Formats: sequence, structure tokens, C-alpha cells
Amino acid sequence: MPTTIQISDKIKNILDRMKIVERETYNEVIERMLEDDLELNEKTKKELEEARKSKSIRHEEVKKRFRL
Repeated sequence: MPTTIQISDKIKNILDRMKIVERETYNEVIERMLEDDLELNEKTKKELEEARKSKSIRHEEVKKRFRL
């Protein structure tokens, strides 16, 4: 069911510039943005987890390195 929303002229101009083709609807632009955001979030989470695993140092090792 379609819903009407209000957006500022600034946001409308941004959405207009984001259109891939002139006839692309604002709904399509927003869907694409959401898909990109969700994909990026999942990719980022995965990369952070991999980095955390590969670069983690045990507390004992830090103490030893810094002679604490």
C-alpha cells in the first residue's frame, strides 16, 4: 500500500541526483540505498570480526611486552 511522505527540498535534490535513470522512482532509489547499506553493514561486521581474530593479543602478552 503506497504511503505519502514529506521530505525537504534538499533531500529531494539529493535523491534526484542519485537516480540511475531519469524515470527511476524515489522508491527505487531508496530501496537501492537500503540494500547497499545492509550489504555494507554485513560486510563490515564480517571484516571487523576477521580483524579482531587475526590481531588480538592476550592480556598476558601485553603485560609481558610492556613489562607490567
